[in-house]
Amino acid sequence: MSIATNQIIITKVTPKNVTQLQNIGRQTFTETFSSGNTEENMKRYLAEKFSIEKLTMELKEENSEFYFATLEDKILGYLKLNAGGSQTEIKNKNAIEIERIYVLKEYHGKKVGQMLYDKAIQIAMNKKAEYVWLGVWEENPRAIQFYKKNGFIEFDKHIFKLGADEQTDIMMKLILNKK
Repeated sequence: MSIATNQIIITKVTPKNVTQLQNIGRQTFTETFSSGNTEENMKRYLAEKFSIEKLTMELKEENSEFYFATLEDKILGYLKLNAGGSQTEIKNKNAIEIERIYVLKEYHGKKVGQMLYDKAIQIAMNKKAEYVWLGVWEENPRAIQFYKKNGFIEFDKHIFKLGADEQTDIMMKLILNKK
C-alpha cells in the first residue's frame, strides 16, 4: 500500500477525542510490545496507562500535548509531548520530552512516524527548547535506529515499569539550540 504523506494530517487531540486516543493507544502499544511481554503485564499496563480517566487527566494537563496522524477518517498513530513539570523524568524547563510516538503496524515504513516526529521537533523549536529527550526500550531496535537516524544520542538509562516487570529504557536526546 502506498500513501502520499501530503494526505496525512497532524491534528491536536482534545478531551472530546479521549475514546479515539484510548483506542489508538491501546492498539499501537499492544502491536509494539505484546510479543516481548506477558499477557498479564500488558493487561495491567493498558488498564493503568490507557484508562479514560488517566487519558482525560493528561489531555487537560497544560504541559502535555497529544497529536493524531490521520488519513481521511482513520487515525494512523499519535504523538505525546511533555514540557516542564509534566516530563516523566528530567523536568527541565528548557527541554521537551517525546513520551510516545506510536503508529499502527500496517503503517510502519510509510513515514507516519517521521511526520509525528517532525511535528514534535517543530513544537520544541517553537517553544525554544534547548533539547528534546526520550526513553526507548532497549529491546526495541527499530525505534532506537529511528531516533539515531534523526540525530539522537544515548546519554543514560532508566527503569520503565510495564505491569510488574521492570525494563531498561535507553535515554536519548537531541540538542536543538546551542547557547
